[in-house]
Amino acid sequence: HFLQDCATPGHERALLRAIGSPRARGGHSGHGTHTKTHNTTYPATRAFPVLTVNYDHVRKPFEISLWILLASLMKLGFHYIPRVSSVVPESCVLIVVGLLVGGLIRLLGETLPVLDTQLFFLCLLPPIILDAGYFLPTRPFTENLGTILVFAVVGTVWNSFFIGVVLYGVCQIEGEQLAAVDLLACLLFGSIASAVDPVAVLAVFEEIHINELLHILVFGESLLNDAVTVVLYHLFEEFASEGQVTVVDACLGMVCFFVVAFGGILVGTVFGLVAAVTSRFTAHSRVIEPLFVFLYSYMAYLSAEVFHLSGIMALIACGVVMRPYVEANISHKSYTTVKNVLKMWSSVSETLIFIFLGVSTVAGPHSWNWAFVIITIFLCLISRVMGVVGLTFIINKFRMVKLTGKDQFIVAYGGLRGAIAFSLAFLLPSDHFPMKNMFLTAIITLIFFTVFVQGMTIRPLVDLLAVKKKKQTKFTINEEIHSQFINHMLSGIENVCGHYGHHHWRDKLSRFNKYYVKKWLIAGERSQEPQLISFYNKLELKQALLVAESGSAANIGPGLSSAALL
Repeated sequence: HFLQDCATPGHERALLRAIGSPRARGGHSGHGTHTKTHNTTYPATRAFPVLTVNYDHVRKPFEISLWILLASLMKLGFHYIPRVSSVVPESCVLIVVGLLVGGLIRLLGETLPVLDTQLFFLCLLPPIILDAGYFLPTRPFTENLGTILVFAVVGTVWNSFFIGVVLYGVCQIEGEQLAAVDLLACLLFGSIASAVDPVAVLAVFEEIHINELLHILVFGESLLNDAVTVVLYHLFEEFASEGQVTVVDACLGMVCFFVVAFGGILVGTVFGLVAAVTSRFTAHSRVIEPLFVFLYSYMAYLSAEVFHLSGIMALIACGVVMRPYVEANISHKSYTTVKNVLKMWSSVSETLIFIFLGVSTVAGPHSWNWAFVIITIFLCLISRVMGVVGLTFIINKFRMVKLTGKDQFIVAYGGLRGAIAFSLAFLLPSDHFPMKNMFLTAIITLIFFTVFVQGMTIRPLVDLLAVKKKKQTKFTINEEIHSQFINHMLSGIENVCGHYGHHHWRDKLSRFNKYYVKKWLIAGERSQEPQLISFYNKLELKQALLVAESGSAANIGPGLSSAALL
């Protein structure tokens, strides 16, 4: 029966090889021939593979590496074209590249990669926020913290409700297709559209070199409004799925905001302190010092996300808390490694985000509605201007350095939207939000408008309005002495007047840090080091890095010479 089943020529040849027949060995099949099959050496069925191709085995890591390589080459080549780089922001060029790549992939008939929300929130966003939090200028940030919080919290809530309520009224007037959009869906869309994106703000504001006050106001708002946006997003999403809203739910939503914000700060502070303690014991393992900085920061972000807390707030708190203590414990080489790796990692992530935005735009799906898109852009601009002007009118009553009309214009005009808004819109469940595709199309159009129109015109507007730009100055010991003297004098004046302002509390925090915290978190004699000596060591480290990068001592400026320092 087996021989009958193998009647075809192909099966016959396979059978002859298996039983070792003379014909399979190239011999004759005569009647008098006797063969010993157990001593027969069988020929190979095919030649030994000298070169084989197995692309599927390495496809995913190969394509990821290729994407990063191409993105880095594009970022590198952009700065070699001064005519383009002086007019068009880098983010706009990267989005255009993403559109071209997406169009090419679609023409080839391949599947278009989309900016996946898990990839964005768990892989691409953390390095950018960690770089911003770790190197955050703490002094201007804390001095303007009240203004930043007002813009981030009150301003975001105002934008969300203004956009949502007015958009709902327009949808009811428009009728037909937009009549199906209810109030909760409009409020949810308003919370997404009002989120100022830190990635887009960083990409544009670092190129125009705006002064430190405006930069910290807009960038600080973009960092801190994450907690408000996340709470409003989940709140309206939950209300839409339940179909009803009670007073208790609204009150719990307000409590949720404080839990998300302060919970993220608490998680980041804990991991920052643990990282500082760990860095005390790395004197004999200098190689792994940068690894602890990255791992503790990333664990802070993931731990906050586990409990639906603000991962961005956790990363910022972790970076701000651990930096002064970690830098006092680790070696100069480790400090250089942390700095360069963070800058490189955040730059690559930022590049990939903008390219993926372009590709995802081509991928779709889209549902275009001219009225909805135009009204969305118009309402975002109007609400932003009204919010900044109205809040600044109140803020200026409590500020010593008032925000001028030019400052208000730059703050309002710099409210760029980016990948966070896109990812939140992409996360919407289609069963509760049948108009998801229309929302996503409107958000993408809003991102393109803010990045291309506002991002390309903000540089000439800054020059036209003669807004003060950032000055590259080198601090000296002399300036630090006068700065500390002024701080102590202002703190003393506040104590005499009985008015406990931020100078008083900063002095109290500095004393607590000096006498109680440093000795536990900084190893060796560095914990008892005076502040001026510590500042001198930082200047010395910066100068050493400058000499190492330049390869010679020719770039040592007179401002950092021994005579100037003293």
